[in-house]
Amino acid sequence: MYIESVPNRNSKPTILLRECWREGGKVRKRTLANLTRWSAHVVEAVRRSLSGERMVLLDEVFSIERSLPHGHVEAVLKMIKRLGLDELIASKRCRARDLVVAMIVERLIHPCSKLATTRLWKSTTLAGELGVAEAEVDELYAALGWLQRRQKNIETKLATRHLAHDELVLYDVSSSYYEGRTCPLARYGYSRDRRSDLPQIVYGVMTDGKGCPISIDVYAGNTADPATVPEQVEKLRGRFGLSQVVLVGDRGMLTQTKIEALKDHPGLGWITALRSGAIRKLVGAGAIQMSLFDERNLAEISSPEFPGERLVACYNPFLAEERRRKRGELLAATDRELEKLARQAARPARRAMRKEDIAVRYGKIIGRRKMEKHYIKTIEDGKLEWARNEESIRLEEMLDGIYVVRTSEPAEKLSPENVARSYKSLSLVERAFRTLKGVELRVRPIYHRLEETVRAHFCLCLLAYYVEWHMRRALRPVLFDDEELEINRTLRDPVAPAKASGSAKRKKLTRRTVDGFDVHSFETLMIEMATRSKNFYRPKSGSAIEPVEMIADPTPFQTRVFELLNAYPVSGN
Repeated sequence: MYIESVPNRNSKPTILLRECWREGGKVRKRTLANLTRWSAHVVEAVRRSLSGERMVLLDEVFSIERSLPHGHVEAVLKMIKRLGLDELIASKRCRARDLVVAMIVERLIHPCSKLATTRLWKSTTLAGELGVAEAEVDELYAALGWLQRRQKNIETKLATRHLAHDELVLYDVSSSYYEGRTCPLARYGYSRDRRSDLPQIVYGVMTDGKGCPISIDVYAGNTADPATVPEQVEKLRGRFGLSQVVLVGDRGMLTQTKIEALKDHPGLGWITALRSGAIRKLVGAGAIQMSLFDERNLAEISSPEFPGERLVACYNPFLAEERRRKRGELLAATDRELEKLARQAARPARRAMRKEDIAVRYGKIIGRRKMEKHYIKTIEDGKLEWARNEESIRLEEMLDGIYVVRTSEPAEKLSPENVARSYKSLSLVERAFRTLKGVELRVRPIYHRLEETVRAHFCLCLLAYYVEWHMRRALRPVLFDDEELEINRTLRDPVAPAKASGSAKRKKLTRRTVDGFDVHSFETLMIEMATRSKNFYRPKSGSAIEPVEMIADPTPFQTRVFELLNAYPVSGN
């Protein structure tokens, strides 16, 4: 007996179970059964059985020893190989490099402490793929020390790959809180995480003009943002060897003092913005008038206060309306609390509040919303009189929606529109901070005791973000990320609020890709990829069969993810 597939012109083939024999020198056939409706795997089992193969039930020979998530590990390792990041860390494979790469992968699939890392990477195929299953936590800390000693070399290679002369370089500073008291970098300072009760560690991130991370530096928690600039300048010109570069920083970092210092470095340009006090002076001197924005929402101006610089004044009516609304709410809330305090201060003489007590309460109310400049007060024993400073409010309203970008770059190099775009590109560095602090990488809280280990921890997180940054770009078709964002940034109005592209709106509305797959966040995509497992089959006692390892076939969505990763263009490796 055998199975025969009979073609049909307009439908699927007919599957028949037949037998044949010879009769009078001729071959005779007879159909025993029509198997067309049988499942393909059942038909294949019958075919193999008829061919003489011994068929056994899987659970009679094997038992499943364990099943480990594999797809997310495979995806991250594929991107690391495609980027050549492992060879960038160290040209030759060694134990320390394997441990560092494994920690980078674990940071992306499940960020946790180093001790937890040695436990959790055994719950996936990561430890087996890189041969680090037996590593103990002390070995991880030794690998971190090895990484920290190589950090400068790694950053120089990244700069060579992603930075060129006349390149925009974005730089910003953030901080994260520290759990403990032993690290010398941990100091009380301004907390961007609203954890002023804990010491802080400050760190600055440098990226290229697209937001691709290049380097990270760590400072004591009481370091002011402008104090970090000289080291970045030295890094750009010395270690990276860039003679022509434009540094973009916010107004709190590139202060007037730092700008004067930058002028001592020919070829090093800069882009930043004016503080509100300087803008107020320009408005008072008539350099900025609302008539400038009658036809366009930005205008290039000049002022003797800023010789040799270009000033680009921008007006965003949406921002102006938002600031007026917020100011109105803050004033109204302050009015209510001041009215309540005035009533309490004017209680009968026996219970009247002292002048000092009223002043303390008044200061807390005003300071809570930073509205002191908008109020006039008179405080006496048992008396509080207050009124809004309408002139102060009017002067501030004149600045609503207006900001001024300043730069050293000539018009032939950067148009006014591109000056504004370059400054707004600082949001790409802010995206890096959100990712470092968020659920993807969780750079905080920091527990490490030694300064060297803290610096290595931040370097490890930067390298993990480097991988994620490229993965996001490669996987934009299946993520909620806007696929047209990079092109639109160079074409859209540099001042008006950004708008999502048509494809991004469609993905958010339908939550489906053009291929019909579910659209994912990066986090849920990694979870979905993890469902591709590696299964370990152990032969039962008495069996001569060797143990078997099998990786589940990828789903159509997982296949699409791997296709996107393989097609991602990587240059400069």
